[in-house]
Amino acid sequence: MSSAVNESLSALSSRHRKQAFAYPYVLWMALFVVIPIVLVAVYAFTSVGGGFTLSNFYNMPEYTAVFGRSLWLAFVATVVCLIVGYPVALAISRTNPRTQRILMLMLMLPMWINFLLRTYAWMSLLENTGLINRALGALGVFDLINSIGLARSASPSQYVPIDHFQLINTGGAVVLGMVYNYLPFMILPIHSVIIKIDHSVIEAAQDLGASRGIVFRKVIFPLSISGVISGITMVFVPSVSTFVISKLLGGGTNMLLGDLIEMQFLGSAYNPHLGSAISLIMMAIVIICMGVMNKFGEGEEQAVVM
Repeated sequence: MSSAVNESLSALSSRHRKQAFAYPYVLWMALFVVIPIVLVAVYAFTSVGGGFTLSNFYNMPEYTAVFGRSLWLAFVATVVCLIVGYPVALAISRTNPRTQRILMLMLMLPMWINFLLRTYAWMSLLENTGLINRALGALGVFDLINSIGLARSASPSQYVPIDHFQLINTGGAVVLGMVYNYLPFMILPIHSVIIKIDHSVIEAAQDLGASRGIVFRKVIFPLSISGVISGITMVFVPSVSTFVISKLLGGGTNMLLGDLIEMQFLGSAYNPHLGSAISLIMMAIVIICMGVMNKFGEGEEQAVVM
């Protein structure tokens, strides 16, 4: 009887010790996640005087274009990251463990450089007098275009020769910046799931006569869908809320939600209540998108089990 009591007390003590280790994490979450979200909600539903109001949400239709542009560019960047990242993750997973470690290190090396420096580097590459346009000029691309009459038309009777391509301050430049900065967040979760797939399952499918395409579509991709969902979430969420990339590579001509929110807190149009309302709506959109993706992932996993 005494030994059973001692075991119960020991188990209870061990449980309390484990819970004690969780207290700092709970405190951290409360200070830096829960309380900020509560403050955003309070500001969104209050006026300058502190009274309850819904007026901060009344003018949201004015920013429909910004919401649409943010969601669209984030969607395009996420799709490009998936198209590029999945084959890379699959190729890396098929190498030996030592090569995998080297390739993953090379993939992560650019992430050790400051985010702003990486974005500024793309500015120097894409600007009108940047490296890409100068290289194209040195190769004679612009001379060829001008010689065959494809120059820009200033008027019906006058053609202006071109000396550069407009690469920066465009939506494409913003998407490029998103893909470059967030591509590792797509590759890493997909790779971590693919390397855990039991090779005997793939060999069994091949022994049953399945081609490589069928093995990928019926075995590898369905079993890696959890990594795909994680990668999509990790790319889409920061892409839809970014403001540094759109400001530096978009030149202010491609305002996104992050830029709009920053303007309300730090810009000349200082209105933290409106900024909080926009932030709340953006969080709701992100949560809905994540919920839809998780439901899709659950459906795929059930189909694989069946």
